[in-house]
Amino acid sequence: MKILMVLTSHDKLGDTGNKTGFWLEEFAAPYYVFKDAGAEITLASPKGGQPPLDPGSDTEEAQTDATKRFKADEAAQQDLATTEVLSRVSADGFDAIFYPGGHGPLWDLAEDADSKTLIETFAASDRPVGAVCHAPGVFKHVKGADGKALVSGKTVTGFTNTEEEAVGLTDVVPFLVEDMLTANGGTYKKGDDWASFVVVDGKLVTGQNPASSEEAAQKLLALL
Repeated sequence: MKILMVLTSHDKLGDTGNKTGFWLEEFAAPYYVFKDAGAEITLASPKGGQPPLDPGSDTEEAQTDATKRFKADEAAQQDLATTEVLSRVSADGFDAIFYPGGHGPLWDLAEDADSKTLIETFAASDRPVGAVCHAPGVFKHVKGADGKALVSGKTVTGFTNTEEEAVGLTDVVPFLVEDMLTANGGTYKKGDDWASFVVVDGKLVTGQNPASSEEAAQKLLALL
């Protein structure tokens, strides 16, 4: 099994002067779900190299078993520090693609032509596509084989408007994940704020928030 994980390279939280990036739990939990299942993982990001870590995900209260394991895992840290440049990565040979969230993807991956092409290639060849929390934002411009939005007519989830409001970033983010998925014709479903909630529709797997990361990865794995 070969799985491609795509992370953000964007580190500016709008005009706030604060930093953002990827959310550690949303990378670490799926990474170890895949690794422990024997998958070969390739990491990529638009700029390559070390993706920016959202400092909010590095606080004491944001730590989980997976993030603690990552912090003690030098090989995994080296993997993360040397992500491949996304534009040089082909979908060939991979069995699935997975996007960890964090606010970063709303700025770069949602608008990234290489990411769009990759997802469309995976979807067209009926290979699993997964995204968690803010990462379903990467489907903003992605089309299905019918020329409609990839999420059109599909049941999906992602970071809720109420979760965004709770973190005080409703007016900072370029778009709200829940609103975009709905506008693109998706049937948006959600669970309780901050609780694990994952939706599988065909080969498309979406998770609502950081707590959904491990379950989303397990459900993607089940499709393989």
